[in-house]
Amino acid sequence: MENLRSLKKLEKLYLGGNYIAVIEGLEELTGIRELHVESQKLPLGEKLLFDPRTLHSLAKSLSILNISNNNIDDIRDLEILENLNQLIAVDNQLLHVKDLEFLLNKLIKLWKMDLNGNPVCLKPKYRDRLILVSKSLEFLDGKEIKHMERQFLINWKASKDAKKISKKRNSKKEDASNSYISNFDTMPHIVPVYYPQVGKPKLVFFSAVQTYLANGNAPPESSHEDNPNISEETNTGISLKESESLVTKRRSTHTSPSP
Repeated sequence: MENLRSLKKLEKLYLGGNYIAVIEGLEELTGIRELHVESQKLPLGEKLLFDPRTLHSLAKSLSILNISNNNIDDIRDLEILENLNQLIAVDNQLLHVKDLEFLLNKLIKLWKMDLNGNPVCLKPKYRDRLILVSKSLEFLDGKEIKHMERQFLINWKASKDAKKISKKRNSKKEDASNSYISNFDTMPHIVPVYYPQVGKPKLVFFSAVQTYLANGNAPPESSHEDNPNISEETNTGISLKESESLVTKRRSTHTSPSP
């Protein structure tokens, strides 16, 4: 775009329906408030582009931008337009809601946006997501955003987030519980057993009871607690009832009747 540098007081520029492929050459026009460049006659497959230098020069002044019907598929570069309050970009190729969420997070003064005719409008929760991300937006695709609509979505999102946090906490508790149970299962089993020679309960491993009862050896003189050198042995499968039965049989063997 040529022959515009001298128009330093220009505030509104209408260039729709031309053959412009790149918006450039506006670096000296720092007072433009409205820019209309819709429906450019572009070669097949091409899209309208913005020169970064031109965007930078318009960053403070531009409040209304019309870029409709220009095969545009990405408008994240417009984030620099900090005072933009109206964006018209209908009939383009915008596809990703995340890109729009990114832009709306930057354009905190934008109160009107029209994206009708873009593929992104067919995405699930498209309208809801944009309303939630922008507190300033009042009109979206020609439809007013009511206070009740926005408040409902805010409450819904808060409830959804709370459920996610609760589910995450419960999952952590469950993991911790499973870890404790797993550790308990790998610990050696200890039971109190009365030995006839000692007459008081000793805490021994099942494996030690089996060895003593099977071989007829003297029972341990000290518990696992008294003797730190006793090594932990794995459970060999004898139950408490079996231990008591074996101890009783052993007691009757060692005890002979008085003459």
